[in-house]
Amino acid sequence: MARLLVIDDDRAFRESLVEALRDFGQDVAEAGSGAEGFAIIDSEPVDLVFLDLRMPGLDGLKVLSRLRANAAQPRIPVVVLTAYASSANTIAAMRLGAFDHLVKPVGRAEIAEVLRRALAAGAEQAAGVAAVEEGPLVGSSPAIRAVQKLIGMAAASDATVLVTGETGTGKELVARALHDYSPRAEKSFVSVNCAAIPPELLESELFGHARGAFTGAVAARAGRFREADGGTLLLDEIGDMDAAMQAKILRVLQERVITPVGGAAEPVDVRIVAATHRNLAALIEAGRFRADLFYRLHVIPIALPPLSERAPDIVPLAEHFLRHMAADDPKRLSSEAAALLLRHAWPGNVRELRNAIERAAILARGKVIGEAELDFLRPNPLPPVEHDAGGKSNRMLPEAVAELEAAMIRRILAESGGNRAEAARRLGINRQLLYEKIRRYGLE
Repeated sequence: MARLLVIDDDRAFRESLVEALRDFGQDVAEAGSGAEGFAIIDSEPVDLVFLDLRMPGLDGLKVLSRLRANAAQPRIPVVVLTAYASSANTIAAMRLGAFDHLVKPVGRAEIAEVLRRALAAGAEQAAGVAAVEEGPLVGSSPAIRAVQKLIGMAAASDATVLVTGETGTGKELVARALHDYSPRAEKSFVSVNCAAIPPELLESELFGHARGAFTGAVAARAGRFREADGGTLLLDEIGDMDAAMQAKILRVLQERVITPVGGAAEPVDVRIVAATHRNLAALIEAGRFRADLFYRLHVIPIALPPLSERAPDIVPLAEHFLRHMAADDPKRLSSEAAALLLRHAWPGNVRELRNAIERAAILARGKVIGEAELDFLRPNPLPPVEHDAGGKSNRMLPEAVAELEAAMIRRILAESGGNRAEAARRLGINRQLLYEKIRRYGLE
């Protein structure tokens, strides 16, 4: 039997979680605030903490930070809980050493699984950075939250990271997040698109050159590795790099030494993140990519999901882009426009969504973006809208919102295999509200 502690200011949720944990045969203490939690931790050994993120006074990140700084018990596994998941608090929590980051409401099966894993692990990552206000990767779908957690766990390390994903999924955002949440954050982040630079110029671009090394080299050049010294270098589209340059990059990864064109070897301190939309395994099979370089890059792999697998993030991403374009007075999406965004396949991923929202915002005359402004996303022309004799649409906003809600709930329930707890988590609502909407829309 393990000694557990639940710290949460929501009494109803805390008591429900405590009851579930006791049903699993555990000894459980509870606290309604961070201060009460520390009093318990200081007085008795604790094997695992379930910690709410949003609390008055000491919030969850502050409690986690203090707990990690506590030399007496620095390795207690901590499971962070929140009803308001974001990339910022997910990455920050994982960076601070949280064992996991769960979204309320949490089902019994999920509690049992994280309890098993946390107690089996018996130790936790040691880390300590302050939380940040804004996150780099918008979204709370399970697919993108898995990426956020990986970033949080990998950021403190200098290990090489290989980011894969379709074009437009945000691979550079991942690299920047790894840098911004790392101890190298005060140093430079440098990005090089290996596919955009001719092979004969790439060596000089990366490693620099000495004066007079070749015709036209009238002055010495530092190169991108030297510019990123102490910081992070992103080698974007590394799958397009030619064989000769692959060998040189392999040497840098092995020896941490670069050789400028026409110059002498010199050490460099750079964290390397590589990214590609190509299938490197297939390139290796075809003899177009070195297997030994792949294994050097593949220390920490992060695979970005396509936007088509992140349906719950589409509308929040669109709203994020609208706020970014006009923070003081952003335009809004109508329910019909939001439904159209959800139906589109998004082959260009997040980049396509951003461009579509920018175009729609420019075309919209008023403050609300409707279906007409997004008609270019349709494979066929927009069907005519029914109007009454006065020229007004017969469709009222509540009716359109209800139709959109019912469609989303029906789809998520199908994708969740009828698991209502999982569907509620993916929809970002509590189970009681989901049950009410299922009943209201006749989805039983």
